[in-house]
Amino acid sequence: MNLTAIVDAFLHELRPLFFGAPITHVYNPLEYARAPYERYLELYGGMPKEVVILGMNPGPWGMAQTGVPFGEINAVKDWLRIEAPVDNPTKTHPKRPVQGFACSRSEVSGRRLWGWARRTFQTPEQFFARFFVANYCPLLFLEASGRNRTPNNIRATERKPLLFVCDRALLRTIQWLRPRFVVGVGRFAAERAHTVLSGLDVTIGHVTHPSPANPKANRGWDSLVTKELFALGIDV
Repeated sequence: MNLTAIVDAFLHELRPLFFGAPITHVYNPLEYARAPYERYLELYGGMPKEVVILGMNPGPWGMAQTGVPFGEINAVKDWLRIEAPVDNPTKTHPKRPVQGFACSRSEVSGRRLWGWARRTFQTPEQFFARFFVANYCPLLFLEASGRNRTPNNIRATERKPLLFVCDRALLRTIQWLRPRFVVGVGRFAAERAHTVLSGLDVTIGHVTHPSPANPKANRGWDSLVTKELFALGIDV
């Protein structure tokens, strides 16, 4: 089962899931932004990888627009060299429009992650020779106000089947890519990796999330993440 087949199975298993209030809108960019995501896999999804960097779920101005994990628009277009048509979610929140590559907003977390990769490795080919970036959950959850609700804060009756499906997809992805390391961006992704991958020969850790809401990340995320990766045994 290659990465495209894993995505197809993932989508099939996600479709029956239901999410109620306070969630009013659910975006799945693996469906409406499948074209740029397929290009991402085509260009950079070769295996095996040394390190899989694992995020939690899409941001409204990143993967929700481009289909690429942490997919800040300029980074995806200019550095990853990906640009492809993006449709719309079935139901769009008026405060969180999907404009694809025409979106003028910039997601700070994605800008920081891909900016670090660019400054450290210069070319995407050098970065992806060792690394791959994925999200644990491909769904963006929005409340009526437009506020994000992250997977770990979904009500338990809805979270349990979601985690079951995402866990299966994560296991398949790691079995395909065969990395030596899985690094969660933040603790939630690392915790899911520990739960799912405990029987595999893989080292699991986490790095500080690059979100601007994280004060630690605002004091120089580039040097911080490099030090945290080195502490895990990953020399960049």
